[in-house]
Amino acid sequence: MSFPGVQNDRPNWDEFMEGIWQRNPVFVMVLGMCPTLAVTVSAINSISMGLATTFVLAASCWLVSLMRKMIPKEVRIATYIVIIATFVTVTDYAIQAISLEMYEALGAYIQLIVANCLVLGRAEAHAARFPPVAALLNAIGMGLGFTLGLVMIGGVREILGNGTLLGFSLFGPDFQPWVVMVLPPGGFFVMGAWLLAFAIYRKHKDKNKDKDKDKDRLAAAPDAKTPA
Repeated sequence: MSFPGVQNDRPNWDEFMEGIWQRNPVFVMVLGMCPTLAVTVSAINSISMGLATTFVLAASCWLVSLMRKMIPKEVRIATYIVIIATFVTVTDYAIQAISLEMYEALGAYIQLIVANCLVLGRAEAHAARFPPVAALLNAIGMGLGFTLGLVMIGGVREILGNGTLLGFSLFGPDFQPWVVMVLPPGGFFVMGAWLLAFAIYRKHKDKNKDKDKDKDRLAAAPDAKTPA
């Protein structure tokens, strides 16, 4: 499937960084909330789920981009789902072979990557419109941004809920864990706290931009009044 007139003039670095910060899937676009809230009881679970999603996202978007001019628009969504499901199956068997304990910890959420709106959305909105290199870099950036979001939530939940990080004890045997953090409500609490922090940061950043614009406007005012 081709999209005439669509050109990619952005540098590869911008394609890569878009998903990590500017349009982070978790904290900006708020996508993939099911695994984000379900598997982030520990940092290692978050890393594993994020890397699995990154692989599926990158491989799927790369293949969709390669085939974008051959896929009829009438069946494009079904084709994308088949491609995504293929790489999810590969990932599912790979995790099962590498670590059965990790496979059991992630559970059905590995298979549910097929239904992750982040993966299908990037295939439809970006990979189907741009060449393979740009699609691959954008997908990797989005996947790493998703992984970063999961780790930021999972790390906080593990530290407060177990007193550990990546399995290493941080506070000793006297630490009283916040049990709620390893329960489903803990995911909502931490997610909400991070979203609030990012909202405050963006508001502060926008306010500073407005102040800089006002300063530039005042600095340019005397020059405007100076006669030629």
